[in-house]
Amino acid sequence: MQPPDLGIETTLVHGDRTDATGSAVTPPIYQTSTFVFGDADAMAAAAQTPTFERFYTRYGNPNHGAVERILAAIEGGEAAMVSASGMGAISSTVVALTAAGAHVVAQRMIYDGARALVSRILSRFGVEVTFVDQHDTQAFAAAMRPNTRLVMLESPSNPLLGITDIAAVSRIAHDAGALVSIDSTIATPVNQCPLDLGVDVVLHSATKYLGGHSDLIAGAVVASRELIARIWDTHHILGSTLGPFEAWLLLRGLRTLEMRVERHNHNALAVARAMEAHPRVTRVYYPGLESHPGHAVAKAQMRGFGGLVSIEIDGTFDDARSVIDRLRLFHSAASLGGVESLVAQPAAMWPNSSTSADARAMGIIPSLLRLSIGIERAEDLIADLTQALGG
Repeated sequence: MQPPDLGIETTLVHGDRTDATGSAVTPPIYQTSTFVFGDADAMAAAAQTPTFERFYTRYGNPNHGAVERILAAIEGGEAAMVSASGMGAISSTVVALTAAGAHVVAQRMIYDGARALVSRILSRFGVEVTFVDQHDTQAFAAAMRPNTRLVMLESPSNPLLGITDIAAVSRIAHDAGALVSIDSTIATPVNQCPLDLGVDVVLHSATKYLGGHSDLIAGAVVASRELIARIWDTHHILGSTLGPFEAWLLLRGLRTLEMRVERHNHNALAVARAMEAHPRVTRVYYPGLESHPGHAVAKAQMRGFGGLVSIEIDGTFDDARSVIDRLRLFHSAASLGGVESLVAQPAAMWPNSSTSADARAMGIIPSLLRLSIGIERAEDLIADLTQALGG
């Protein structure tokens, strides 16, 4: 058993050691669908064990357990659960915590898959949703109803790095008898601890920073034991099971999370400041900049500001695309949070993107570029962006 006062750096390396792995420094991969028991009584007893780590892998696996122990520890939660994707984590959580006749309040700027889940899928089963501006705390209060069961947050949000006052919205939700979930993928537990701010459920696309190497798809949920038990009951029925090898890769990635995120933070702030000074860049979205409208709130609730920067360039949809094509170090790719730097044009990822009224209403203009800043040397990334912008 590990001491309770370890730093996050140490917990990431040693926080899974409650499950002894013999003489192996690196835990083995339990690449198995099921587990053998010595007799019928032992199997019956295992079926009653809440963690189900050695019963049947759809229910759980020792590789899952190792990751879950670390995630719960670094988020400050009682328990955690992993899933086959970030959307698996979101879907299991939202389905578990709502029912026919329930009402959900969600930020307007949340992940597209989460938006589709609550507005297109759950609406078929009698769940209503109200979308609000994440920057307007009172909009959350005005949206609450007697049947509101869940408030869904994402801060910082993708791709415009909007900041929600997490503590204030959590108080509003709890006063109305609702639970609060937050997608904290962009922040990571290194930069932000939402449970300390009143949130009930923390969600991650572990595909991003937690894994950190662009080589796995996974999701994670951290909450109280009671809420994780409720969510797990839905999760194992829906079948969004993370494979043992992917769980092992996620554990490998977690070992270096703190040092990677520190580098992401450093590089992203340097890039954001350089882009703010560039004549072809008309706006920079990064909560670490004093010019960001959410900077004061972000500074109060975050320890670092993350590795995502978005910029608007002076030009058209095609001009932004040309900038992407001239980049040498930034890969043009979806996703974020890996060791390598990536660039995406959010408007190109929406249907009828260059003229989409919905996209424009949310601030996603045709010349917006989203930069996932990696762990390369900051000066090299700035030089690459500068030459691609033509300056």
